[in-house]
Amino acid sequence: MNFSLDGTYEGEDNCRTGKRLAPGGLWIIVKGLVISAVAQDSAASKLGLRPGDRLIAVNGAPVRDVIDYYFLLAAEEPVLALVRDGHEFRVALSTDPSDVLGLSFSRPFGRIRRCGNRCVFCFVDQQPPGLRATLRFKDDDYRLSFWEGNFVTLSNCTQADLKRIITQRLSPLYVSVHTTNPELRSKMMGNPRAGRIYEQLRILAAGGITLHTQVVLCPGLNDREELTRTVSDLISLNPGVRSVAIVPVGLTRHRQTLFPLRSVNPQEAAQVLGTVEQYQKECLKRYKSRIVFAADEFYILAGKTVPPAREYEGFPQMENGVGLMRRFLDPWPAIERRLPPEAAPRRVVIITGVMAENALSPVVSRLNRVEGLQIELLPVTNRFFGPCVTVAGLLTGQDILKTLEGVTKPDLVLIPAAALKEQAVFLDGLTLDTLEAAAGCPVIPADSPHDLIKALSLKLLRRQKKK
Repeated sequence: MNFSLDGTYEGEDNCRTGKRLAPGGLWIIVKGLVISAVAQDSAASKLGLRPGDRLIAVNGAPVRDVIDYYFLLAAEEPVLALVRDGHEFRVALSTDPSDVLGLSFSRPFGRIRRCGNRCVFCFVDQQPPGLRATLRFKDDDYRLSFWEGNFVTLSNCTQADLKRIITQRLSPLYVSVHTTNPELRSKMMGNPRAGRIYEQLRILAAGGITLHTQVVLCPGLNDREELTRTVSDLISLNPGVRSVAIVPVGLTRHRQTLFPLRSVNPQEAAQVLGTVEQYQKECLKRYKSRIVFAADEFYILAGKTVPPAREYEGFPQMENGVGLMRRFLDPWPAIERRLPPEAAPRRVVIITGVMAENALSPVVSRLNRVEGLQIELLPVTNRFFGPCVTVAGLLTGQDILKTLEGVTKPDLVLIPAAALKEQAVFLDGLTLDTLEAAAGCPVIPADSPHDLIKALSLKLLRRQKKK
């Protein structure tokens, strides 16, 4: 049996499933999903499927990626078309929902779409030379936005892509908007196709797709009146647009040949917060939701306290630095009340970024009141990317080491867990093991008060039962 699929999908650069050698000849399958593993005692293993088999279609529809796989598998009595050693075969699946197919795939998304924009504020373009290739790869794939929560620009999406998103309910999506002004967006993103964003969002919102959006604020470009226009446009698409995060532009010291930009100053931060607060009041009245949120850095720059947790409405954009400080601070009062009066003698250094120093200082002061503990808070200036980069998640191993050089050797070093990336490696390639060896003491990643207490081996006092 020769199973041929001769259709392609407009807008998909990785959906072709084969190439005919000659009229009436065989097809050489070049796409689909290659099975990398089959779970033991699964439905797939009982059907005789093996690693190396290539899944090319379900019920006659091509399988372009793992999203197609799950979407098509939901049909009644699905029939899988596969290729093994150049020969096509089919298997029919039971409709019993308790049967788990049990397949894993080597490249579940095929070829990942690269970013074709040249954004004036792109952080990847501001990285120093010598970083590993994975940190320089710029993806802009709507499938990864749905699957992993990556932010995408939609500038490479066609009408067929939008139709697929709606048909397969790829929701929520996370979209980098920056501005809804077509001319300005095309300029900021270095792409004439980028100006279609509002119409694209309107189509998706009308199709029932939930959208979380972000605006990277660049002073002099998309702030003030432009920011007001953008936020107003995005709010008008509610309930499709569920959140709008305003994030200050991040600038490194490696911008010598790039578009001239500057950081947000304290006065501008306060102005942005005023705009956000005004929109939140209006949205609460109209939509029963604040919708618009500011990143923590604006509050720190403006010298203001971050809002209480309830005002973040479930923290929809915490990965964007919206509410991270509040999520760290809120558990602390309950922990503080249960701290023991004394602990085993220990000298500890807590590493943090410059931005979080003021928030952590009261925590460290209280811990130092526990007899036996001697804790030093050590904010690290980011020499690798530049002093304008103040967040803990972008600290590098070499900057931490440099800061530790002038410190008496501690018994323990605590570092922000967010600074570690792939397999306990910092952005500069230094490993956690290397840092630990150089520090001459254990180095433990921590990101919450509970992490701190665990790392310090403190036994909290039992809560008193109310009579």
